[in-house]
Amino acid sequence: MDREWGSKPGSGGAASAQTEAMDRRERLRRLALETIDLAKDPYFMRNHLGSYECKLCLTLHNNEGNYLAHTQGKRHQTNLAKRAAREAKEAPAQPQPHKRKVSVRKSVKIGRPGYRVTKQYDPETKQRSLLFQIEYPEIEDNIKPRHRVMSSYEQRVQPFDRRYQYLLFAAEPYEIIAFKVPSTEIDKSTPKFFSHWDPDSKMFTLQVYFKTKPLEANKPQPPAAANGTAAPGAPPRPLPPPPPPPQGLPNPPRAPPHLVPGSLPPPPPPMGNGPRPMPPGGTPIAPPPPPGGNGTMANFTPRPPTNYPPQGFPGQQMQGQGMHLPPPPPNMGQ
Repeated sequence: MDREWGSKPGSGGAASAQTEAMDRRERLRRLALETIDLAKDPYFMRNHLGSYECKLCLTLHNNEGNYLAHTQGKRHQTNLAKRAAREAKEAPAQPQPHKRKVSVRKSVKIGRPGYRVTKQYDPETKQRSLLFQIEYPEIEDNIKPRHRVMSSYEQRVQPFDRRYQYLLFAAEPYEIIAFKVPSTEIDKSTPKFFSHWDPDSKMFTLQVYFKTKPLEANKPQPPAAANGTAAPGAPPRPLPPPPPPPQGLPNPPRAPPHLVPGSLPPPPPPMGNGPRPMPPGGTPIAPPPPPGGNGTMANFTPRPPTNYPPQGFPGQQMQGQGMHLPPPPPNMGQ
């Protein structure tokens, strides 16, 4: 290439304005492909011919890079500004939600106020009450003390305990103080529940009455359990009286049979599963004959008597069989 273009030997000619514009669009296209998601563009559309259209500017593009280069151009940006201005003009003016601004006071606390608590009891209604008297001698001007009842689950100072609640008092510039009271429903009727602020003596008074709980005696007793045992905590049930003795028996018990002198007592009844007892003579008793007839026991043949093993100790067995005892061993000491 000649030197008239102002380039060095071997480096090629200088780029024209058209070449620089093409290079700039290519760089913008690559950058847009990395940073812009076409799926979220409301004006990007692909037609049935395979090319791409801009629904805002009504232009055709051969590829995605060409469309992205168009979105960075002046025509597309101008149409976007016109569309936004028209929509803002046509849209009705909606009232803005009113947000209440709460100003947080940052005052220096001077300590806790003095207080006095009095316990009271009403004998007529049997209600217990508390009278709180809080002194605020250094309270700010035009400030009235406030109070509220807080549940045990709202505070974060002590562990949760459903048996108690907290009564809070606050007034600037004093610290907030709280009293731990029983978690009983407060009677908020007019003559019993009242608060008063005396600006002259700088004392705040609050009286709280608690509602009475139902008496334990008026509560119904728990029913007995299904197996007859009483519920836990209930008194034991009295035992039923014993049944009366029978007045008369239909079959009075028989007297034992009278034994004749010299006769033997009746034999004992047979045992359930073991052998029959041996008679005093040592001879076993023959089994009774089977019943006759044409039934299943007609061909029954009685078995000969069996000599059962002797009963008792060895000395008694030998005496029962007529045998003599062996002579005692000689005296080894003689």
